[in-house]
Amino acid sequence: MVLRSYWKCRLKSSCFPAPRWIRPGLAALFWFCVTQLVCGAGALGETKSVTQKDAEFDVTYNDTVKSYNQTIYAFNHTISRNKTEGVRVTVDVMQQHLESPILFVIRQKQAVMSFQVPLILRGLYQRKYPYKHVGRTLCQPPTRAASETQYFFVDVSTLSSQETNFQLRVSRVESFTLQTDRKFSFTASPSQPQFFKYVFPDGVDTVIVKVNSDVNFPCSVMSVQDIQCPVYDLDNNVAFIGMYQTMTKKGAITVQRKDFPSNSFYVVVVVKTEDEACGGPLRFYPLQPDELIDAGNRTKDLDVVVSPAINSEKYVIGMLFCLGIFLSFYVLTLLVACVENKRMKRREMFPNPPDTSPAETGKTPASPYEYGSFADNGSTLSSEAITDCATSTDNNYGYLGQEPFKRRPFLNHLHHLAIRIERSLDSVARSRQESLSSVEEDDYDTLEDIDSDKNIVRTKKYLCVSDLARKDKRILSKKYQIYFWNIATIAVFYALPVIQLVITYQTVVNVTGNQDICYYNFLCAHPLGALSAFNNILSNLGYVMLGLLFLLIVFKRDVTHSRALLRNDLNALECGIPKHFGVYYAMGTALMMEGLLSACYHVCPNYTNFQFDTSFMYMIAGLCMLKLYQKRHPDINASAYTAYACLAAVIFFSVRGVVFGRGNTVFWIVFSVIHILATLLLSTQLYYMGRWRLDAGIMRRIVYVIYTDCIRQCSGPMYIDRMVLLVMGNIVNWSLAAYGLIERPNDFASYLLAIAICNLLLYFAFYIIMKLRSGERIKCLPVVCILFTAVVWGFALYFFFQGLSTWQKTPAESREHNRDCILLSFFDDHDIWHFLSSIAMFGSFLVLLTMDDDLDTVQRDKIYVF
Repeated sequence: MVLRSYWKCRLKSSCFPAPRWIRPGLAALFWFCVTQLVCGAGALGETKSVTQKDAEFDVTYNDTVKSYNQTIYAFNHTISRNKTEGVRVTVDVMQQHLESPILFVIRQKQAVMSFQVPLILRGLYQRKYPYKHVGRTLCQPPTRAASETQYFFVDVSTLSSQETNFQLRVSRVESFTLQTDRKFSFTASPSQPQFFKYVFPDGVDTVIVKVNSDVNFPCSVMSVQDIQCPVYDLDNNVAFIGMYQTMTKKGAITVQRKDFPSNSFYVVVVVKTEDEACGGPLRFYPLQPDELIDAGNRTKDLDVVVSPAINSEKYVIGMLFCLGIFLSFYVLTLLVACVENKRMKRREMFPNPPDTSPAETGKTPASPYEYGSFADNGSTLSSEAITDCATSTDNNYGYLGQEPFKRRPFLNHLHHLAIRIERSLDSVARSRQESLSSVEEDDYDTLEDIDSDKNIVRTKKYLCVSDLARKDKRILSKKYQIYFWNIATIAVFYALPVIQLVITYQTVVNVTGNQDICYYNFLCAHPLGALSAFNNILSNLGYVMLGLLFLLIVFKRDVTHSRALLRNDLNALECGIPKHFGVYYAMGTALMMEGLLSACYHVCPNYTNFQFDTSFMYMIAGLCMLKLYQKRHPDINASAYTAYACLAAVIFFSVRGVVFGRGNTVFWIVFSVIHILATLLLSTQLYYMGRWRLDAGIMRRIVYVIYTDCIRQCSGPMYIDRMVLLVMGNIVNWSLAAYGLIERPNDFASYLLAIAICNLLLYFAFYIIMKLRSGERIKCLPVVCILFTAVVWGFALYFFFQGLSTWQKTPAESREHNRDCILLSFFDDHDIWHFLSSIAMFGSFLVLLTMDDDLDTVQRDKIYVF
C-alpha cells in the first residue's frame, strides 16, 4: 500500500520534488518516509484526532469515544504538605453491548493508573465477571513544598468502530485521612474499592485497624499497605504487598510504627468477586469458557476505625501478673512443706506403730463390702475373704503372714521388733547377692520364691495390695523410671522439629503478609518482636512452671521415701500403697511439654499444627489413668514401651482424623470399629488381671464361658466391682463411638481428647467411690485439692468453650468469633483458659499424689484392690 501510494505520487507529480543536491540513495529513503506519512494517511481516508479538555472536580461529563478520536481531560488541584486529599475517578458505560472496551489511563506526576470498562475480574476456574460501573481512588504522591499545584490527565480511548457513550466524574474524597478512634462508614464493591490514609500520632507506636460490617457476604479483603504508588486495590492484586486478610463481618490488623518508615499507611478494603474464600457458596460453572457471568449486586457497607493498641507498660504488667500467679504456688508449696516437716519431726519424736488392723482403732474391718456392696445379702466380709487377703505373702515388702485380728500392744511391739531385725539381716544378704548378678524383671516374675502361683494369686475373688505388690521393689522402680526417660526422649525429638516448623510459619506470615494462614484472635493479638500474638504464648507459662513445681514435689517425696527405706522404716517397707515415682516424673514432664507445645501452636494456630497442642494432652490423660491403675496393681501395670506405643497409635489416629476425617464415612466406620474392639480388649485385660491369652482358641473359650455361666447355669460375675466399672466404661465408649459415627464432628482431635478425658473421669470417680466404700478416708489436703481442682476445672471449661477462633471454618468465618481482651487489656478468654487449666492440671496431679496418704500406716494386706 505504501509503495503503491509512492509510485502514484511520482506519476501524478503531486508530491514534493526531490532536490538535486541530495544523493540518489538518500533521496529514495527520504521520499519513502514522507510518502508513508502524507500519502499513506490519504490512502486510509481517516485522520486520528486528539482532543484535550480542561475539566473540573465534581462535574459529570457525558461524552462519546470512537476508535479514531481520543479525549484527554486535564485536571489540576492544589495539595499541601500538612493536608492530604483523596481524589476519586468514577466511570460509567451506558451501553449494554460493546464491541471493544473503553480504556482509561490516568497520568499523574509520579504514577500512572489504567483500567478498562467494562472491568473484567476473574474468579475461580477462570470465571469472568464484567463491571460497567468503576470507581478508583488515585494514589497521592507526597510533596515537600508547603503548597503545590499538581496536574493529572484522564485519557479516554477505544478500538471500537462504533461510538460508545460514557460518563466521567472526578471528585474529592471526604475524610480520606482517618482519625484515631473515629469511625468512618463507606461503601465498596469489586469494581469500586476504597482506601484511606492513616498517620501515626505522636506517642503512639502501635494501632489496631478494625473493619466491621453488618452482613457476612459479599466476602471482602482488608489490607494495610505502605504509602507508595501504585496502590493495589483490586481482587486480583491486593495480596501483592502489605498485610491482608479476608473478612465477613469482622477484620482487625495490628500495625506497628516500626514497619512503616513514613509513619503512615493506607487501609485498603476490597470486595471479592466470589464468596468461596469466606466459606460462602460457589457460583455455577459457565457452560462456555469465555462466557461472562453477571455478578449481581455485590455492594457492601462497612465502617473502619483505628484505635491505639496497648503500650509497653501493659506488656510489663501482663508479664508480671503471669509470673506472680504461678510463683505464688511455689510460695504456698513452700509453706505447706514447712508445716509438713514440723509434723514429721513431731511424729519422729513420738513414733506410732503401723496399723495392723482396723479393729485396733475401734473400727470394724474396713472392706469394700462392709456397706453391703458385693457380699451376699449385703453382709460384711466373710472370714474366708479375710483369710484370702491376710495369708498372701510378699518376698520384699509385702505382708509376712501376720493374722488380721486384734493383738495386745506388747505382742505387737515384739512382733514389729522381730520384723526389723529380720529385715536388717535380709538386707545384708541381699546386698551381697545383688552385687553378683544384674536384676531383671523376668527373673522375679515367675514368683519362684513364694508358694503361690501368680495365676492363683491374681484370680482370687478378694485381692489386697499385698497380692499385687510381690515383685522386687528395685525391679519395679527401674520399670517405672523408664516412663520418665522415654517421655523425656520423646519430648526432645518431638519439640525440636515443632519449634523449627512454627518459626517457619511465623516467618512466612511476616514475609507474605497473609494473615489468613494463622487463626488468631485478632482483636486481642499483641505482637512482640517477630511474634504476632505474644499474649497467647505467654499464658502457657503456667504449664511449664507448675509442671516444674510438681517435679520438685515428687522429687522431695522420692528422697524422703528413699531415706525411710535406708533406715528400714517399717511404714515405708510394709505399709501403704507401694511408692513408685517414675510415672509421676513422666506426668510432670508431660505437663511442661504441654506448655511448650501449646506455646508453639499459638505462634501460628491452624489445623495443620493443632496436634502440637493436643499430643501431650493425650499423654497426660493416659499417664493419669495408668497411675491410678498402678496404685493398687503395681505388679501388672503396663510397661512404658506398651503405654507409649498405645499413645502413639492414638496420636496417629488424631493426625489421620484431622487430615482425612472431615466428612469421610469410611474413616469414621473404621475408627469406630477399632474404638469398640480396643474397649473390649482392654475390658478383658482389666477384668482377668492379664491372665488370659489372645490366640486361636479365644473364640472357643468365649463360647465355653457363655455356655457354662449363662446357659448351663446362670451365675453372676466373680469380680463384681470390676464388672461395674467395665460395664460403665463400655457404655460410655460405645456411646461416644456411636456419636462420632453419626455426627462426624469436624474437630476430630478434640473428639479424641474428649474420649480420653471421659474415661479418666469415669475411672477417677470409681476409684474415689470404692476408696470411701472400703472404709478408707481421705485426708484434709487431698480433699482441699479435690474441691479446689473441681471448681477451677469448671471455670476453665467455661472459658474454653467461648471459642474465640476455630480452624474448622475459613479464616474469615473464624474472625467472626474474635473478641476484645478481658483481663488487663492484655489477655483474652483463651489466655484465661490457659491459666486455669494449668492450675487445674496441677491440682489434679496433686490429688493423685496425695489421695492415698491415709494408707501410709496401714498394712498392705488390709488395703483392698479395686
